[in-house]
Amino acid sequence: MIIQKLADGSLVLITQTNHAEASGLFAANWGNDRFERPRPYQSAVRAAIYHDAGWYRYEAQPTYDVATKSTPNFPQVPADPTQLAAYQWAIDWLTEIDSYAGLLISRHRTGLWSQRYHAISYPPMPSRRPLSDLVTAFMTRNEARQEEALKSLDRDEFTVNYHLLQVWDLLSLYICSNATLKEQYFEFVPAGYQKREPVRMSLTPRDADRIALDPYPFAVRPLTVGYAYKHLASHDFPSEPAFLDAYYAAVVQTKLFEFI
Repeated sequence: MIIQKLADGSLVLITQTNHAEASGLFAANWGNDRFERPRPYQSAVRAAIYHDAGWYRYEAQPTYDVATKSTPNFPQVPADPTQLAAYQWAIDWLTEIDSYAGLLISRHRTGLWSQRYHAISYPPMPSRRPLSDLVTAFMTRNEARQEEALKSLDRDEFTVNYHLLQVWDLLSLYICSNATLKEQYFEFVPAGYQKREPVRMSLTPRDADRIALDPYPFAVRPLTVGYAYKHLASHDFPSEPAFLDAYYAAVVQTKLFEFI
């Protein structure tokens, strides 16, 4: 769950799976005379759409801490056995549907504990606590499966697709995580599958819901992307059931952005 705590004490809650759907729109529209279209196209887009499917279980019953009057933002949710089992379920589920897409989201998941395998130098990954034995075992098991699957694939192409998935993820996090958008840049962004120099992409808000990208990577101009969210009037609840009652009852709303 992505949490925006607003100045008036209210909460904007965006599920990880809604955030991932926005990533999928970036992926589906990626490509023009400067940037190559993803390939294999459907597998890359499918991976973007479902890269956070491991959060479905948590989103059915997000937690709330009465003492701190808060519900955790996604990096604060512990990678306990239940959450790790949900991540593994998502990898296995998508692999059965599309083995390439499943491999991509497996790599994405383990990469989040490995500095995104240094695919992106900016923005930097936030500091994380030391990895638990359970997380280390999860990574070891899934990285071994990744290596086995890569033996029959074009590793260079897969590396570019993994890199692109990180960019699509970060683009969505940029709009979902910030109540007020600020200038940002990504370093670096792959332009294609050949030995081309990657580019630094700048994001410049023109107003509250219009963002200029330079260079512009999409096939359509402008590109409209949004996310679904719930707005809770307060962050102060007497119990976790009271928080969940308010969360379930909140009307789903949509926020749209125009990329130019």
